[in-house]
Amino acid sequence: MADAVAIALPGSREQVSGGVMGGWGIQSSAGMGLSGAIGRERSAKDRARAEDRAEENDLIREAQAGSRAAFDALVRRYENQVLRLALHLMGSEHDAEDIYQEAFLKAYRYLGNFRFECSFYTWIYRIVTNLCLDQMRRKKTRREDSAVVLDQSGGEIDTLATVSDGRSYANPAQELNRKMLGARIQGALDKLTPRERMVFELKHYQGLRLRTIGEMLNTTEETAKNTLFRATKKLRGQLAELR
Repeated sequence: MADAVAIALPGSREQVSGGVMGGWGIQSSAGMGLSGAIGRERSAKDRARAEDRAEENDLIREAQAGSRAAFDALVRRYENQVLRLALHLMGSEHDAEDIYQEAFLKAYRYLGNFRFECSFYTWIYRIVTNLCLDQMRRKKTRREDSAVVLDQSGGEIDTLATVSDGRSYANPAQELNRKMLGARIQGALDKLTPRERMVFELKHYQGLRLRTIGEMLNTTEETAKNTLFRATKKLRGQLAELR
């Protein structure tokens, strides 16, 4: 596999027979029907996930065997998520694009080492988070405005929604207060270590589980939990007077 590849941006259980307590019997039947529908829906989702995982594993094997088309298909699956994650963590479009390119180049170069012990999603996110951690340690890069973050679908989340009513342009004093509060939050985030901030943002801004975060950072779920606890404690201490 070549080392160079161009990446393009992107109811009740009881049932009474003979009609006795018929109301309960009807409610139970309805409840059982609903439970059955929910179970079937979950089963369908589980099957869809299993099929998707199997299709992805086939693409990985083909890419490991040298198929550029298969690797391009993997890139298309995750390019938007990777770019959004890098943009959020780095706070700079330029840095995010560099991370994006480097992450997929690294994935292409080391795909032969993928052993199917985790999902490709977890593996590529691990590469991205480690690259971001290295960059943050080197350049101490931080978001200019952490009040607005991106969720996994690319939408904006205003972490200061309780302060801003969405009409700040019509209220200069309120906008100033929002910016001042944003600056305080930014300052508190800046005092976290790169790993503490990474875990905090992956948990609260990206909505990832601690187990997944631990896998991405090549550590345990318990370590990720302890890191999140330390980060949250520091932030609470820094922002206590704002309550």
